[in-house]
Amino acid sequence: RIWLTPPTKMDRAQLMKEGYYSIYSSVGARTEIPGCSLCMGNQARVRPGVTIISTSTRNFDNRMGDKARVYLGSAELAAVAALSGKLPNPEEYFSVFKEKILPHEDEVYRYHQFDEMENYL
Repeated sequence: RIWLTPPTKMDRAQLMKEGYYSIYSSVGARTEIPGCSLCMGNQARVRPGVTIISTSTRNFDNRMGDKARVYLGSAELAAVAALSGKLPNPEEYFSVFKEKILPHEDEVYRYHQFDEMENYL
């Protein structure tokens, strides 16, 4: 199951502009409003006892749900895990990374270029 929470309104707007929300919807992903809902376990909590890969910055026992096992990782690791439905070993990760992410690194990492974002300046 995929559950997404963009960190900011700017990220949400960009994802919508680029058509990613329709892709998420087509695979049954659940999206939350930008901010800290899942990472704090506030209004959104996972089912008891599930295993989670999260790109948030916190990992406390039971934070996202009762008896939830939370692993923190990069956005890239979360994407690779979403493709396979499990946490990859290093060989699996780098294989998918080289095939699916690295060829598109200029596009994937353009969000690091704040000085080039019209709405950010």
